[in-house]
Amino acid sequence: MAVTTIIDSPAAAKSATPRARRRGTFGADKLWALAFVTPYVAVFVAFVIYPIGYGLWLGSDPASYRALFADPVYPRTLVNTLLYLLFGVNLKLLLALLLSGFFMRKGWWTKVLLLIFMLPWAMPALSSYLSINWMLNGQWGLINNLIWQVAQVEGPPWLDNSGFALGSVIYGHIWKWLPFWTLIFLAGRMAVPVELYEAADVDGASAIQKFTHVTLPLMAGMYLVCTMLSTIWALGDFNAVRFISGGGPALSTHVLATLGIRNAFELGDPKLGMATVLTALPLLIPLAILLMRQLRRSEVTI
Repeated sequence: MAVTTIIDSPAAAKSATPRARRRGTFGADKLWALAFVTPYVAVFVAFVIYPIGYGLWLGSDPASYRALFADPVYPRTLVNTLLYLLFGVNLKLLLALLLSGFFMRKGWWTKVLLLIFMLPWAMPALSSYLSINWMLNGQWGLINNLIWQVAQVEGPPWLDNSGFALGSVIYGHIWKWLPFWTLIFLAGRMAVPVELYEAADVDGASAIQKFTHVTLPLMAGMYLVCTMLSTIWALGDFNAVRFISGGGPALSTHVLATLGIRNAFELGDPKLGMATVLTALPLLIPLAILLMRQLRRSEVTI
């Protein structure tokens, strides 16, 4: 004899159907979410996790560090890297902060000058640095030719002297990235309330006093964040040295990034090249930690 079960409560029957529908909907959403996330996870693993892990594995050989520390070029490279960061970052950001005040002036000519000023940053880095290299050539470069035509004297060997060559590299870096940071600071200045400047004018404050007592305190957090971020970027930048001085003369203007490329590709030792780059981690990791902490504390929007 067959037994048939009948649900006497209509409410129970009605509540079971939406629950099942929600369960089916959530299951379908999970499948769709997994389908959309999988390509991004695969790309992240293939192009971020794997290269970083492989690089750390290459740079884990103690013999590479012994060979690196025995290389007479390495100590000079460390000094060059510190000088590159010290002058390249600080001069660049100081000039950017001052120039942002100039471009705050009203008038159509200021906007035109700002547009022209942004051109070095908009141009490709390779063509910019190669142009600087050609202009600084000691025999037929534009700079020395102008010096000869004006003063009838020989120009300095810009790229044949280690001091001049390193200074030229720092100049090229500043020239390339100064417009970008000027634009960042210009946006920060625009965020300062106009009422504060008006109140300073009522109190009879000069332009320098308004800068030191109004602009600078309000932009101090932003300036600190930009300094740390620019230092991190400059630490991994190899284009300026690579295409202006090429690390010369006599390997005297290398920084850690370009020396790592030389050791990995020109000398054919990838482990030594990776070990060279990884020696920048004692400087890079604290900067990254300080940057994250400052971004959490600061309400400045970059």
